[in-house]
Amino acid sequence: MSRTASKDIATRQKDVLKKLDAHTVEIVKWHFDPKTGSPFWLDWAKKAGWDPRKQVKCYADLDKFGNFQDEWLRGGPVRKWVPKGLAKEPVYVFETGGSTGVPKSRIQINDFRIDYEMFSETLPDKHFPKGADWISIGPSGPRRLRLAVEHLAQHRGGICFMVDLDPRWVIKLIKWGEMAMMERYKTHVIDQALTLLKAHPNIQCIFTTPKLLEALCEKVSLKKLGIKGIFCGGTEMTPQFCRFAVEELLDGVYFAPTYGNTLMGLAVHKPLSASDGYAIVYYPPTPRAMIEVVDPDNPSRIVDYGQTGRVRLTTLTRETFIPRFLERDECEREKPHALYPWDGVRNVRPFNRFSTSVVEGVY
Repeated sequence: MSRTASKDIATRQKDVLKKLDAHTVEIVKWHFDPKTGSPFWLDWAKKAGWDPRKQVKCYADLDKFGNFQDEWLRGGPVRKWVPKGLAKEPVYVFETGGSTGVPKSRIQINDFRIDYEMFSETLPDKHFPKGADWISIGPSGPRRLRLAVEHLAQHRGGICFMVDLDPRWVIKLIKWGEMAMMERYKTHVIDQALTLLKAHPNIQCIFTTPKLLEALCEKVSLKKLGIKGIFCGGTEMTPQFCRFAVEELLDGVYFAPTYGNTLMGLAVHKPLSASDGYAIVYYPPTPRAMIEVVDPDNPSRIVDYGQTGRVRLTTLTRETFIPRFLERDECEREKPHALYPWDGVRNVRPFNRFSTSVVEGVY
């Protein structure tokens, strides 16, 4: 990269961070104003004994909150998270986790639509044609993915067909050692997808997960079926799988990996390249959410570029305020990119300290 290009990225990064600071102040004022704030955060401020509206002047000041606790999202009443300023709006509740114990919940009103409309802007029309129909093959049920992918298809002028996969059932089968039954269940899901793909020729775009994509391609050529673009996400996304998908599996069908979850939204990928070993580099949807790479033993310290650390999430929307949440993932910190002039994350994977207690790679 030339010095001029580096300087341009640095200048644009400063603008992004300036907007992030202003957005942070606005969101904090909203969530801690007695007229608009959510019951949870208003009660939190009373117990904490300080007013975030006065003490948060920039994004870095969110460190004053400490780390957001995982358990706060488990159990009800979920209306404690609904801001008073949005109390008259219809509310959705989406779950994440839930393989053991009470799942985490996030209320949403329009965030899932906004997140996927932003993501839509990053999809090339050549490979995800406007007006084309979609099929979603993956988790639905209580997860926001079902409505979000459907909205993405509708936003781009299409209709979305659905095939459900229940990851909680798959996790149980793995824990029971029922691997043959798990394979039968996967075949059941793929058979449904094939039936729809062959019956509806206007389906040109797919959302699915790495393992389901591989299983699908073992049965049929997606290119011959008229598929032009695949939007793919899941715990099994690795550089090795990206190379396999691009060079061997898809025969020229466009492959768009993503990193997302119910709490953050969607992070977009840097264009894949064989020159860097198909490294998977994601950039968060700033200023609505930030993901940073922190020292696992000192989560207030962001690691240097290229260093490995734990993913720390901050969500900043009028519907949801989640400061400094430590995810169950690790990765490397990545420098800003010409397309996305802010920090990114490279090769996200399960946090190694949880590897013995969490069933990963379900789908």
